Order: sequence, then structure tokens, then C-alpha cells
Amino acid sequence: MNVHSPNQQTPQRKKSKIPFRLNFLLLLVFLLFAALMAQLAYLQVVNGDMFQAEVERTDSSVVTKDVARGQIYDSQGRLLVGNEPESAITYTKNVSVTADKIRKVADSLAKLITMPSGTKLTPREKVDYYLADKNNLKAADNELTKDQKETPSGDARSATVQYQYEVANTMKKNITLTPQETSAAEIYARMAGAYQLSTVMIKNRDVSAAEVAKVSEHLTEIPGVSVGTDWERSYPNGDSMRSVIGSVSSEQQGLPEDEVNTLLAQGYSRNDRVGTSYLEKAYEPVLKGTKSRTQVDVHANNLVTDATTLYGGKPGDNLNLTINSQYQSIVEKVLKQQFDRAKSAGDATYSDGAYAIAMNPKTGAILAMAGVQNDPKTKKESDDALGTINRNFVMGSAVKGATVLGALMDGVITPSSNTQVDDPIYLPATPVKKSVYPAGTYSSLNAVQALEVSSNIYMMNLALKMGKAAYVPHTLINFKDNIFTIMRRYFAMFGLGTKTGIDLPGEIGAYLGPTTNEEGILNSGKALDLSYGNYDQYTLVQMVQYISTIANGGYRMKPYLVQSIQENGTQGQKGAIVDTTQPTILNRVPFTQDELDVVKQGMYNVVHGSMAWGTAHPLKEIKPAMSAKTVTAQSFYIEPATPTTNQPETTNSSFVGFAPSSDPQIAIAIVFPNLDVDSEGNYNQEVARTMIEQYYKLNNIK
Repeated sequence: MNVHSPNQQTPQRKKSKIPFRLNFLLLLVFLLFAALMAQLAYLQVVNGDMFQAEVERTDSSVVTKDVARGQIYDSQGRLLVGNEPESAITYTKNVSVTADKIRKVADSLAKLITMPSGTKLTPREKVDYYLADKNNLKAADNELTKDQKETPSGDARSATVQYQYEVANTMKKNITLTPQETSAAEIYARMAGAYQLSTVMIKNRDVSAAEVAKVSEHLTEIPGVSVGTDWERSYPNGDSMRSVIGSVSSEQQGLPEDEVNTLLAQGYSRNDRVGTSYLEKAYEPVLKGTKSRTQVDVHANNLVTDATTLYGGKPGDNLNLTINSQYQSIVEKVLKQQFDRAKSAGDATYSDGAYAIAMNPKTGAILAMAGVQNDPKTKKESDDALGTINRNFVMGSAVKGATVLGALMDGVITPSSNTQVDDPIYLPATPVKKSVYPAGTYSSLNAVQALEVSSNIYMMNLALKMGKAAYVPHTLINFKDNIFTIMRRYFAMFGLGTKTGIDLPGEIGAYLGPTTNEEGILNSGKALDLSYGNYDQYTLVQMVQYISTIANGGYRMKPYLVQSIQENGTQGQKGAIVDTTQPTILNRVPFTQDELDVVKQGMYNVVHGSMAWGTAHPLKEIKPAMSAKTVTAQSFYIEPATPTTNQPETTNSSFVGFAPSSDPQIAIAIVFPNLDVDSEGNYNQEVARTMIEQYYKLNNIK
């Protein structure tokens, strides 16, 4: 028997833990790999078609392109506003194109074309071009401070915010560009500002044949660039009627800032050219046409793979105006001649211009509208035909036809009983109110005579009757409180004091003077002044509408400039008439024929009468005979720099008339504002003579 010592230990084998851990890890890896394979199999089997489709995906977008704008013709078919085609270098911005790639195209294009001189490159545009170089951008990024890269909480700022810091830092360096880089920067600014898949003009003025050839040869090297045709508004008649026709914005100007949201909602792009004033603006929906539409297929790699024309576009329709450009030129010429004659005679010291307008009284068609604006200080003149619709003047006795007809309709006089005394009117602390001729020239006048000699007294007596006021010399007149309302209501029936509705934006109403003084008391003296046209102020287009209403028998016609709208062919040829303006009667003035005959006879006698103080007898030689009302109204020149202290007294010389008297076919209104008080040039009558005689000649009226 073996006996072990108490201190002797039996050897034992140590069990290692390494193999177990290794096996566990291998098992875990196997399970993860198996899960990955299962997921891949799932994606391949279940969603494989979807991912394959995504790789091969093609998006479709619709690209629009401008068409030629409609043209404008006069009533005889003469071209007033056309489109001058010009070669153009264009750029269509691809999808997700980078700034660096745009810059490379701009750099290449700058070697092939010369940008127009005078183009202003803003500091921001210069910096954007500089940072479009990825090396410059990387350097600018490295220069950003920690505060510029991170928010106070430690979050990274957005790429947009960081770029703004990069721009700001770079602008402080005042970088300089070579002439060619400057040209490239101008090109880059136009390219970068385009929307994706939109086309912008890089150069569309004075593109030479050599530039077209160079660009055409390198089109494969400058993606997005193309050679095309653009148009520019042309004016064969020069500056005649330019202020009435209006303007079109350039592509660089784009949409007017105050209308951008409205126009964008109508489908315009920001760089579209639109009518910005007058006819071009009023008829923008007609003139603009319909853009072409092309469906562009874009592959998932953002490259255009196909383009299909959906709609070739339709040029804007043409406008045919009511104005004969030959007659318009005659009116412009005589108006300027007579105004210059007034200046030479020293009669226009404070005058700020002269204006004339003609209208067909039966239809409302405008036959001519002209204006000369004059700076009394510099004596510089400019075209201001729009002054006929957007300037007010005290028209004086020209409105007396409305005063007499208002009194006849009011019943205070009748066609058979209308004689009144012709004594001056004396009010307290007020200069005597009388006519131009000496007091006491006539003891009494009837309505026809009063119109012939332009009696202010007669009209004031009508106001007294309509206001049921008794006149006692040197005492205040107690009118009915509504005397202004009564007279203005009659005036408005003829269009005096209200907008005419002419198809031009910018027409203003009238200036109607206050009816009470500073103490709130009815201004009786001004009510008397209103009766003979020496208080309220009207536009010249209101005056021609008023005299037309008398000429045509009481129908207030809406004035218009566009006679018809006509299709415009793709090659600029005229197409079918699509719309014609129909004469619009705004209201019928409810006078009787007997009442109208009184006023028409008075206006006939203004020209053909025999009374010594007849105001337009020199025009009686015009055949066929015309009728008129001519006037000299008191006015004041207001110096813009000192409007409250320097107001020299002046005279507004106005004229209204129609012809032939027996069958009116033309109505005219003329005003020479702020002539010297002693002016005796009869400038308005000389303009009237030419306007009527030349209209007869052009229209073979004998």
C-alpha cells in the first residue's frame, strides 16, 4: 500500500478558455454574414427590379422658350413697332450642373465672343465667379474661422451660410480680374442666374458673323451653349408716339419688381421681357404670344437624353391702331411749330408745354394725340403725348357748352326763353367778376350769343338760377348747399370730371376744387367760377370726350386706340382678324334736340357769327364749316422749388371743336397752358386749323 505524504499534491490539467471565445466569435461572424446574405438575397429577389429601374430612371421636364412679340400698326397698315431679328448666343442650364462646370463653359465662351461694352459687373458677381473655381473655393473654405464654420452650440453651419462667409471674406480682399476674366464673369453671371433647363441670352446684340461661326465650331466643347435668333423692338417712325406705345423690359431687367409675383403666377419667368408701360403694358396678354414647349428627358445621371417638341409656340398677335401715323405726324409738327412760335414771341415764359387730341365723335376712336413738354427754366422740350391723359388743366370757357346744356336740362332756361342781363357781378372783398369784353358792352344776351362772345356773366347767372340764389351787389350769395353737386353732376354726364375709360394705363381723373373755405362756409365765389370753367381741372381726353358728346347728339363714347387685334404669322406676315373693338356708349345725356340745337348754334356762331367779340371768326374760311369753343382762362404758374411763394399769373389757352358742323366726323381739343397773360398769338386756333384742314385732305372730305 502506497502512502502519500501530506505535502505531496497530485498534478491536475488546466482547461483553456481561448477555444471557446474563438468559437463564439466565429459563430457570431457567421450569423452576421448569413443575415447580410439573406438581406442581399431579399433585395435582389424582392426589390431588384425597383433598384434597376431607379438606375435607369429618366425624368421628364417641360422647357419653354420665348416667341416673337406682336407688332403694332397704324390705321393704314403702316408698321409702327416691329421686331428686328438678331443673332444670339444662348445658354440652357442643365440639371444639377455645378458652379465649377459653369465657370469652365464661361471661360471657354469668353475666348470666342466679345461681351458688350458698358456692362456693369457687381462686386458680388465678381466674387461668385472667382469662387466658382474649386481651388479658390477650397482656399476660401480653409480661411473660415471656427465661428464661421460652427454655431455657438458646436453644430456645423449649413453650406449656404458658410458660402456667405466665404463671399464676405473674399470681397474684403478686393480681388482683380483680367479683361478676359471680367468678360467670363459677365457670362458666368448670366449662366448661373438661369433656372434649371431654362434658356437665357448670353449675347443678343451686335453678334458678329465671326462670333457665330466660332461658337458653332466649338459647341461640343461648351455644353449648354447654342446659336439662335432673338428680337429687338424696332420703331420705323422714330420717336413718334413712343410715349403712347410704351416700353418693353430687357431680358436683364426682367419682370417689373412691383408686379413680379403676379406675373410669376401667370406663368412668366423672372427674366421674361414684358410690356412695362402704356399700350405695350395694356395689351401685354395679346402681344406676348404663347411660348414653345419642349419635353426634355433627363437621365438619373442628370444628363439630357431626349427632347420632344410638344408645342412650337405662337407669336404674339398684332395691334392695329385707330391712329393714322401720317395725320399723327402732322398734328405733332404743327403743335411743336406753334409752341415754338409762342416761345419766340416771348409768350411762353412760364409755359410747360402744349397738347392736342382728336377723336371720332361717333365711335370714340382716337385719331391723334400729341404733346410737347417744356421746362420753363432750361427751355428743353420733349415728347409728352401722354399729357393728354395724365395732366389736368383749368380749361375755362371751353366747358360753357356743358353749363348751358346743364341749365337747359335743369329747367332754369328753355330753348325759347334764355335771355339774361349781362351786368358784372360784385362780391364783397373780391375783384369784379365779368367777361373779357368791357363791362356794359351788352345789356343782355341769349344763350347762342353768350356762347359766341364767351360771356362769363351769362354762365354765372345760370349758376345763380340753378343754386336758387338771389344776387344783391356787394353782398354774399346764399347758394343752395348742393350747388357744386348740381353743376358737377351735369358736367360728369359729358365726361368732365370723370375718367374716360381710354384703353391706356395711367389715365387720371380730374382735380375738383374744395366746395367750402377754411371756415367750412360754402365757397360761393368758386361756384360762380366753376360755371365758366375757371375752377375745376380736367384732362384733355375728357375735353375731347365732352365735345364729342355734343357733336354726336348726346352719346358719351369710350375713347380707344386699338381698332383690332390680328394674328401674327411665324414669318411676321399678317393673319386673320381675331377681335375688333366695338364702339362703347358710356351714357346718353338726356337733353332734347331743341336744347342741343341751342348749344350747337352757339358753337357754330363762335366761328361763323358776326358779333364783334366772337372768339374764333378767323376759322370761318374752313370748308366744310366747323363749330368750336375757344377760351382764355386765368391760371397760375407754380414753381416746383417754391410752390407757395412764387405763383405768377398766367393764361391757359384752350380750344374744343368738331367738324363738319352738319355731320361731325372729327372732334378736337387743344390746350396751351401757362402762356403769358398778354399773349395774343391765337396759337390754339392755328393748331385747330391745321388739324381740321389736314384731316379733310387725308380723308377726301370736300
